[in-house]
Amino acid sequence: MCSMDGPLPLRGGYSSEAWSYITALHTHVKDPKFKLKIDQHGDLESIDFWLGLPEESKALAYELYSTECELSNTIVICHSEPGAWFPPLFQTPPCPPTGYGEPMFVVGRTMFETDRVAREHVRRCNAMGAVWVPTDFHLAAFVRSGVDPSKVAKIVQPVDVDFFDPSKHEALALPTKNPIFSAAAPRKTPPLNPMSTEKGFVFLSVFKWEHRKGWDVLLRAFLEEFSYSDGVALYLLISAYHSDADFIGKITNFVEEMGLKEPSNGWARVYAIDTHIPQSDLPRLYRAADAFVLPSRGEGWGRPIVEAMAMGLPVIATNWSGPTEYLTEENGYPLRVERMGRVRNGPFAGHLWAEPSVDGLRLLMRRVATDRDEGRRKGGRAREDMIRRFSPEVVAGIVAEEIDKLSKSASRKSSVAGK
Repeated sequence: MCSMDGPLPLRGGYSSEAWSYITALHTHVKDPKFKLKIDQHGDLESIDFWLGLPEESKALAYELYSTECELSNTIVICHSEPGAWFPPLFQTPPCPPTGYGEPMFVVGRTMFETDRVAREHVRRCNAMGAVWVPTDFHLAAFVRSGVDPSKVAKIVQPVDVDFFDPSKHEALALPTKNPIFSAAAPRKTPPLNPMSTEKGFVFLSVFKWEHRKGWDVLLRAFLEEFSYSDGVALYLLISAYHSDADFIGKITNFVEEMGLKEPSNGWARVYAIDTHIPQSDLPRLYRAADAFVLPSRGEGWGRPIVEAMAMGLPVIATNWSGPTEYLTEENGYPLRVERMGRVRNGPFAGHLWAEPSVDGLRLLMRRVATDRDEGRRKGGRAREDMIRRFSPEVVAGIVAEEIDKLSKSASRKSSVAGK
């Protein structure tokens, strides 16, 4: 039996998720009858992401891309949003592949960041043999939207707890000069040293530049709550998303448009990390932070959140959508939802997603920066939970069991049809 997964390990949430499944299955499933193959599908290619992968990951990708599979004995898993499934709504290699016969079984692996699934996507889900979603939140939303309940299964996403292990990495040196808001600080205020556990506290956020990620909520809460004299810094690792990369200009314009005023003690430090951080160095970036924060309006899963939790960081994230599967009061800081808001534009305009509380975020950020012992306890529990529930070994077992069930089901149907 062969399992074909896509897309290749290129930048994007679906590709990183597919790669996490592939590496988990390759490492922990030793059945000689089981083969893995990967192919490109869905996400855009990124040469920077590819070059930043560890060498062993590149070697594995080449190996699995070259694997030969007989399509009639293959379970195809399309890791992408349903618009990329055959026939795709945009230009992308087809999944499942066409022109080579029929696969044994086709699975759509997908998720959504709003309160419902679009009608066309519901239709495409119901055309699949099975649909895998990562959380109970999605299980309910997909069925509520009209996807056949018999097709939908919850398959959680793994996080590489061995790679994202704080004991194996030294902190990355973060910039301490030229913050976005560089007004002169009061003379009596000690200089900020983000690498010092005594004088500085570092918040980190990692996200694509889109409204869904709640960067506006984050900036407003941080700049209203803290001033220079608090000795707190916010580092932003931002990637472009249908936009240019002038993030400093966008942030400056936002602060001006919001009418935020500089505190008497000077602006708290905000840095946009404008250099490429290769995948191999991501654990070092998390290691340099004291806490992770992402007040997004909706998450399919929240890959940077679970990576930060695996690194033992206290995490603040919106208590809605994907993170409800793993973020609790015991292992982090769930951010309350102020209200549900409507998606204003794009193909999913009119759907609902969360509007996280700015005041609630201010309180949580102040709390985690003040009570570091509590943050360390929650971060330690977070890593324990990632190992116990979402390690590659645990999830590989879940996926392999589900693939085995699909294979046996397909074989039974083939036997009945042949009689």
